[in-house]
Amino acid sequence: MNLKPILAALPTALLFSASASAADTYNIDPAHSSVGFSVSHMVINNVKGKFNEFSGTMVVDSGAIQEAKGTVQTKTVDTGVERRDADLRSPNFFEVDKYPTITFQSKRVEKKGGETMVIGDFTMHGVTKELSLPVKLAGPIKDPFGNTRIGLQAKTKINRRDFGLTYGKVLETGGLVVGDEVEIEINAEATKAK
Repeated sequence: MNLKPILAALPTALLFSASASAADTYNIDPAHSSVGFSVSHMVINNVKGKFNEFSGTMVVDSGAIQEAKGTVQTKTVDTGVERRDADLRSPNFFEVDKYPTITFQSKRVEKKGGETMVIGDFTMHGVTKELSLPVKLAGPIKDPFGNTRIGLQAKTKINRRDFGLTYGKVLETGGLVVGDEVEIEINAEATKAK
C-alpha cells in the first residue's frame, strides 16, 4: 500500500477539518437586544412597539453569518399603551392564544451587492413565507466578563395582510387606520456558546 498520496492529502484534510469546526454558535442576550416594529397610524404618524420576550441563535464562521433562528412571544407585544396592546393581542391582530409565537428559521445566506441577506422562513399568525433579512454583524469582542460577543442589526418590511392580519378600518379620507406595511428592526447582542 502506497502511503504517499494519503500522507500528502493529510494536511489538506486537517485544514478543512479545522475550518469546518471554526463555526461558532452565539445565543441572543435579551438584556442587550431589542425586537421592534413601526407601523403607520391614520396616515399621519408611525406607532412604534416592541416584543419583550424573545430568543435566538446564530452560527458565525470567519466573521460571516451562516445560520440564524429566532422566536418572539407575541403576548409580550408592548407599545406603551395597555389598551392598544390588549387590542394587538386580540383576534383583531396577533391572536396570541392561538398563535403564541413569531418565528424565523434561515435556509441560506446570500451576498447582494455589499449586503448580506439571510433568507428563511418567517412564520406569523400561522402563515409561513420566505423573508430576506439584510444583516450587519459587528465584532467579535471580549466583554469585561470574558465572554465573546457579537452584534447584529437587521431591518426589513413586511405586509401584515400577507400573514392574515387583515384588520382594515378605513378613514373618511380613504386612508387606513393601521397601515399594511410594517417595518421590523432587530438590534441584538449575542454571546458565544460555551
